[in-house]
Amino acid sequence: MSRVCQLTGKKAMVGNNVSHAMNKTKRKFHANLTKKRFYIPEEDRWITLKVSTSALKTINKKGISAVLKEARANGFIK
Repeated sequence: MSRVCQLTGKKAMVGNNVSHAMNKTKRKFHANLTKKRFYIPEEDRWITLKVSTSALKTINKKGISAVLKEARANGFIK
């Protein structure tokens, strides 16, 4: 499984390590992902998703049902 948030689509960004001598080497900024189980009362089942911590804050604010509905509309979940 790749390092991509299943709800928001966040993935790694590319940037540079910069030394004191201003030498630049490529690096990646990975998304802060966690594996989390959610209970969906409408479907009466548990699902496991790999989500970013910012998506967890959105779930706490809006609720899992609303966030899943948006993710399906955006094409992140089938």
